[in-house]
Amino acid sequence: MEKAGDRVQRLNAAPFRTGARYVLYWAQVNRRVSFNHGLAYAAEMANRAGLPVLFYEGLTFDYPHASERFHTFIRQGVPDTQAELERLGIGYVFYQRQGPDDPNDSLYRVAKEAAAVVTDAYPLFPAKRYNASVPGKLDIPYYAVDSSCIVPMSGFDKREYAAYTMRPKVKRLLPMYLERVPPIRVRNKFRGFIPEFPAGVAGVDPSVPPSPVYQGGARAAHRRLRHFLKNSLHRYANLSNQPSENATSGLSLYLHFGHISSLEVALVVQDYAREHKLIADEFLEELIVRRELAFNFARFTENPESLENLPNWARATLATHARDKRDPVYTADQFERALTHDALWNAAQRELLITGKIHGYYRMYWGKKILEWSATPEEALATAVYLNDRYALDGRDPASYANILWCFGLHDRPWAERPIFGQVRYMGYEGMRRKTNVDAYVRSIECLR
Repeated sequence: MEKAGDRVQRLNAAPFRTGARYVLYWAQVNRRVSFNHGLAYAAEMANRAGLPVLFYEGLTFDYPHASERFHTFIRQGVPDTQAELERLGIGYVFYQRQGPDDPNDSLYRVAKEAAAVVTDAYPLFPAKRYNASVPGKLDIPYYAVDSSCIVPMSGFDKREYAAYTMRPKVKRLLPMYLERVPPIRVRNKFRGFIPEFPAGVAGVDPSVPPSPVYQGGARAAHRRLRHFLKNSLHRYANLSNQPSENATSGLSLYLHFGHISSLEVALVVQDYAREHKLIADEFLEELIVRRELAFNFARFTENPESLENLPNWARATLATHARDKRDPVYTADQFERALTHDALWNAAQRELLITGKIHGYYRMYWGKKILEWSATPEEALATAVYLNDRYALDGRDPASYANILWCFGLHDRPWAERPIFGQVRYMGYEGMRRKTNVDAYVRSIECLR
């Protein structure tokens, strides 16, 4: 049986407040109710103390690349969260800070009446920053709970080199953790006063509009999961690298915003595959081993946006070929506006610009070509990270940073040496044409205009 301590870390030594009105759960990353170890931990604590639970979710305007795309996706999930919490008897506060004149102390205001704060453990912004700065400012206990990974991040005491070193460790630990999170039941319904905060639309970047394809929220995530099970799981092993076939789950953005749990997805996929006599190994490899390898990378990396994180062989080979002639060379602006000579690359970039996502296989090609057509590897990485962070609904995530750096050699091995790439794996247009239906994909993106 899984132990709570495997996921829970106490980040200060403040005492439990007596006479408090509730236990506070702060949803920084996992913006969901079901399969949420953090919320479940808060509910257990509240039940022991004879208190209700208050679920707090905040959104501000001043984080890097804040845009209508991200804010719309987050706000689309609010009605789902609110309805489910109301059904359970848990209080809910959603506060969207509009501008610099609006209160910036909303968490501290709701924490004043709390016995303790429970929040999300996460190796990147925002939780990494706030879990370092907030606990010392509170006079109540502050707990961070890992509900992002199936096998808790604490199960690994060092950074893993690649999937082949991560895989046996995950498989050894997985039976202990691949089990349902018990349904949340609170003994004390929340009936208290909820602070009122300003409401409206924040002044974020309007030049990155909401996605016309992807809608946020737990219900949208579960609809996509059901569609994948019925229409694509049986095709995944053979066609997941065929973007025009739409055989992938499309869940990465919902995992990123915490609208669905990777644990729930894994259990549902396993059950469906067993019932329908399907083999789901390839999908579960991506969902569990590859995704949690990325979290392991982010946890043990100070700056996931640096070439210094590459293995020694990759840094050395890129340095050796840093002065190789590049032709063509594009600027970051040309990349951003999809103004290259390559119709496939331009289509992938337009998919990102319009929808907020690129199919995973073509995203590898997208990253490889940024490396090939940039003046330096450092400039290439900066461009790829900027485009990912500004436009991708599944960006700013351990998986997206690991996937970008994979294009530069992370979690890979040396290949035959060639110009510019050195021993870093190469991907070319002709190879894409042999392996995938490029023309069908390009046509599908043209229809999005």
